[in-house]
Amino acid sequence: MMSSAWRRLLITTAMGASLALGACATGPVETAPDVQAAAVAQPNVILISIDGFRPDYLDRGLTPNLSRLAAEGAWGPMKPSFPTVTFPNHYTLVTGLHPDRHGIVGNNIRDAELGSFSLGNKAAVTDRRWWDDGEPIWVTAENAGIKTGTMFWPGSEAAVHGVRPSHWVPFDQSMPGNARVDTLMSWFDLPQDQRPRLGTLYFDLVDTMGHHHGPNSDQVHDAIRQTDASIGYLMAQLAARGLDSNTIVIVVSDHGMAETSPERVSYLDDTMNVSALSIVYSGPVAFINAVEGREGEAAAGLLKPHDKMECWRKAEVPARFALGTHRRVTDFVCLAAPNWLIGTRARAVTRPGGAHGYDNALADMQAVFIAHGPGVARNRRVDNLDSVDVQPLLGRLLGIEVPKGDGNPDDTLPVMQR
Repeated sequence: MMSSAWRRLLITTAMGASLALGACATGPVETAPDVQAAAVAQPNVILISIDGFRPDYLDRGLTPNLSRLAAEGAWGPMKPSFPTVTFPNHYTLVTGLHPDRHGIVGNNIRDAELGSFSLGNKAAVTDRRWWDDGEPIWVTAENAGIKTGTMFWPGSEAAVHGVRPSHWVPFDQSMPGNARVDTLMSWFDLPQDQRPRLGTLYFDLVDTMGHHHGPNSDQVHDAIRQTDASIGYLMAQLAARGLDSNTIVIVVSDHGMAETSPERVSYLDDTMNVSALSIVYSGPVAFINAVEGREGEAAAGLLKPHDKMECWRKAEVPARFALGTHRRVTDFVCLAAPNWLIGTRARAVTRPGGAHGYDNALADMQAVFIAHGPGVARNRRVDNLDSVDVQPLLGRLLGIEVPKGDGNPDDTLPVMQR
């Protein structure tokens, strides 16, 4: 139940985000009076994800726009869900559920009925059955009569629970950051009855460069600068439309990034016969099934002590990871030591770079959280945030009741002015 204080706060401060596919707006635009009036009557929330953005990236002198939003708003590190990879954590952010409950337990998944899921498998990504164990915030909002728009957010290409966002676009990694902002802004320019109040925006360049070159590379620093510039461009476009004063912008990431190298790999082949294993995914974390009839051999090889990794049966994964009960979790889950990788000789690691998926308590794996806008606290650091707390916060800002998740809604109260 929403408190009366929150209801009063929502009347004056709740905001929404929207995104869109349409003509690009490349410069300031003159906003029609009906757009300005509607914005006041129906404030907006913009949820932005910068994939792979570590909190300490804000300390590198590369982010004038993000740093300004933090200084004028509330910010802090945010604990991601385990495994600390892209699709599970993006779905956690919008459902309020750990992967063990919403079912997107990895970037690569196997399901006894549905088959295989991966980021590049279009048929799986657009199949609602993979996503229906959770309810993303755009489905909740649409069911409450609030139009939404999603820009590349994982899960938004499927009709989850039979509901699609009012506006969405298929993922196109080649689209530059400012063009993504232009798409978002084109939705703000739609007629009032088509205009979304809630939307999402996604930037992936920081993560991509982190994988290829490592989190301390010049390439990552360039990606941080480019993405920060796109955030600045977004704020300028909101201001040009008179929307900056009544829009809450929430910037998050899904996880961090850690340095890796070819010298730090635990090769499964070196300690056991990998023909007994069916490897769904490997890297900082590995999801492994036993080949039928070879369960004992697989268990003996994986569960014995290893120098730079630890493996568990799915039912014995440590409770703090909140993983191990969903039907899509594999027979065994293995976790590498920090900065190490798990692999096989058939796919040897040959160059340094970066990776994520490690223990979600590690500093390098932490995500970032920034909130900015009317009603948000100014220059307030907020600690103890968790990725499962974002969905109930979005519900509060939109003034809608959301399905109960795994987070504590009170954890985000310090984000707002009091």
